[in-house]
Amino acid sequence: MADDLKDRGAADRARVNVNEDHELHYWTERFGVSRQRLRAAVKKVGPMAADVQKELAGQ
Repeated sequence: MADDLKDRGAADRARVNVNEDHELHYWTERFGVSRQRLRAAVKKVGPMAADVQKELAGQ
């Protein structure tokens, strides 16, 4: 069971989850953007953190 959680951690760090308050806080701080801007980027390019980062850098 513990191994299952370890495997999920890497995938979770690679994805931006805008449906959890603590995740929104983490990603908005990491990227230095508002919640609205983060949500718009995820809606446009999907939840992969690398794609979101590229989208936010291009704006």
